[in-house]
Amino acid sequence: MPHLAPLTPSLSPQGKGRYRKAVAVACDLVTPYGWGVHACWQGLLSGQSAIRPLDRFSTRHFLTDKAATIPDLKAGPGESFVMNMLIPLLSKASDLGLIPDDSLLILATTTGEIDFLEQSVLRGTQGTAKESRLDCLLAKVVHWSGVVTRSKSRNMPLIVSAACVSSSAAIAQAASLIRNGEQDCLLVVACDSVSEFVMAGFSTLMALDKDMARPFDRDRKGLSLGEAAGFILLMSEERAMREERPIIGEIAGWGMTGDANHMTGPCRDGCGLALAVEKALQSASIPESAVGSISAHGTGTVYNDAMEMKAFKKAFQNRAIPTYSIKGGTGHTMGAAGLLEVIVAFQALKEKMIPPTVNMRCVDEEAKGWVFSQPHSLDGTVTVSTNSGFGGLNAALVLKEYRTEE
Repeated sequence: MPHLAPLTPSLSPQGKGRYRKAVAVACDLVTPYGWGVHACWQGLLSGQSAIRPLDRFSTRHFLTDKAATIPDLKAGPGESFVMNMLIPLLSKASDLGLIPDDSLLILATTTGEIDFLEQSVLRGTQGTAKESRLDCLLAKVVHWSGVVTRSKSRNMPLIVSAACVSSSAAIAQAASLIRNGEQDCLLVVACDSVSEFVMAGFSTLMALDKDMARPFDRDRKGLSLGEAAGFILLMSEERAMREERPIIGEIAGWGMTGDANHMTGPCRDGCGLALAVEKALQSASIPESAVGSISAHGTGTVYNDAMEMKAFKKAFQNRAIPTYSIKGGTGHTMGAAGLLEVIVAFQALKEKMIPPTVNMRCVDEEAKGWVFSQPHSLDGTVTVSTNSGFGGLNAALVLKEYRTEE
């Protein structure tokens, strides 16, 4: 078995008295289904995929001509796709007074404003490559979010770029800082766009489905790329109550592991992800029997989906739990995937409804009894959201429907 390196920060509340709850009080996003949480939720429930023919750049040298892109999203000279997603979201939040200026900002992304690097390489221009650096993107997000940063203070913004677990890791970090009493308000912003650079990389890896991703399907062939941007505002329960904020749900626990299996391939037996789930449940002080649903990474690749099912069966002792993936609808939104899936999972807890796994036609033998192509009613108040990424990274978050204590 490969070496497992637990990366979970300050998980256990035992011996530390009553720890502070990390609760979500505001969120918004844009996905290939459109602007807002409602558009994404209704798109998933419809069972229709947002993966469609791509006209942003030539795809003639790639495995597929399809991806899930945001309708009518453009980027002119000096602009990037991710900022053209984020500016409307953050401007709206600022206008509504949702984001306190003392929030600690954490930015999660894999490639950020990769458009500028592409332009520098393809057009042979000078000076644009450095504009694609993540610290440059961070400065723009700080400006549009309205948070105030001060040098040598605890509110210096952070960047988390950890492949496809980026935003899950950022949410875990934010919740940990709240639990430990180091912060009481954090803004997690996540973004990634469909670019020629990313399409070329996944095409070279032979990881793309020629048509559309079919998570947990018997005949799945690969993933479909997608893009998204969004934010979630986390507060300590005390501050949220003091400010009379509507509480969306609780980030109750988190776990991360590095299974160090391969540069791009997951550990086949799921040991790394299973350990991340176990760590997350320990962090939340919740037994595995309390989990009512799983929001899986579910990329649609042969090895990822098989690995996840093995991991879930280990972590949950073969108890079949309703499991779903949204990537057959939204595509794989890379560094933004975890944030998008957390928001959808909170919506599922609110609506008491599990969305279908879009594009799954014939369920894989390993996923039978777990994954379904139709919406299902949701029992319980706890869900687990998982993500896995290149380098053997695994992340699991335990999400709870918020209820005030008796």
